[in-house]
Amino acid sequence: MARIANGDRKAFEELYNLYHRRMARFLTRLTHRFDLAEEVINDTFWVVWRKARDFRGDSQPSTWILGIAYRKARNALRSSARFAHQNLEAESLTLTSSEEPFRTEELRDWLEQALEQLPVEQRLGVELCYELGYSCEEIATIMGCPVNTVKTRLFHARAKLQKLLTQLAGVGAATPQVASVRQSAQERHES
Repeated sequence: MARIANGDRKAFEELYNLYHRRMARFLTRLTHRFDLAEEVINDTFWVVWRKARDFRGDSQPSTWILGIAYRKARNALRSSARFAHQNLEAESLTLTSSEEPFRTEELRDWLEQALEQLPVEQRLGVELCYELGYSCEEIATIMGCPVNTVKTRLFHARAKLQKLLTQLAGVGAATPQVASVRQSAQERHES
């Protein structure tokens, strides 16, 4: 970050290459639109380039960068909400294959479907915690809210996911894989 603050383009390119894929995955899940995710990535890195001197080191660079990306994405979603409703519905449809999915793929599909039904703030908390591995403190920094708010969102998200996964697996037919996901999510939160 210090090299970027001094205008080192090579350091900026390294940072971009290091974070682009992670941000693209995070933002595509948030926005459901690849084009909007790429726009937010560009906006985020423009801010990083301009504001690198403002980075104080109070958090990890990844936390600072994802915080910028989160705020940019939230603003982009708000401003495009009038026009994006139809696009979001069309692009959120998943492609199906003619092959019978393996059990883990089926579980992954159920999890994605369940995550889609969560409020945005809960879904982001879950993805930041369980997919990207951020702590509650780091998520609070990224999302600009108190740590207890993050914990509350994760609590409610897990409760909703438990119900949704059971429904998606078939009423009363919670599979061992679903139980395994629940258990690992609970263990991860407790650690």
